[in-house]
Amino acid sequence: MTSSASLDSSLPTVQPGSFLTLHYRLAGPAGDVINTFGGQPATLSLGAGELSPAVEQRLLGLHEGARATFELPAGEAFGERKAEMQQWVARKLLDALGDPDESYAVGEVVQFPTPDAQGSYAGVVLQVRDDGAVLFDFNHPLAGQPVTFEVHVIGVL
Repeated sequence: MTSSASLDSSLPTVQPGSFLTLHYRLAGPAGDVINTFGGQPATLSLGAGELSPAVEQRLLGLHEGARATFELPAGEAFGERKAEMQQWVARKLLDALGDPDESYAVGEVVQFPTPDAQGSYAGVVLQVRDDGAVLFDFNHPLAGQPVTFEVHVIGVL
């Protein structure tokens, strides 16, 4: 870890359940997957599942204003790639979940509603069959890869 955080104990410190405003970047060997440094900072609640547990763990103990970079080994941040996370989805189901006129292209990221309709998850199109069925990869894009996590903690509540 590299860090430019001061050890000023009067500054709020990230704890389990903290509400944070921060800039962060998650990158793998092919480059950035998420980077908020050029735009609006992110706001999140630690422990709410918005970041992986391994990434959240790196935030604990950082003070407001801290900047740090962490190198996480392959598989630690988002787990290993799992073959069972690649699944064929029938065209009939895709039509029921979205626009029946939608076409799907290899490499495209498609959002799906969770069963309770309270959230969503994403899959990357790997293949499209002639019958319209689509093979999706539901693994996190950084699963099984080393990850660089860079953070600037702006605010801690």
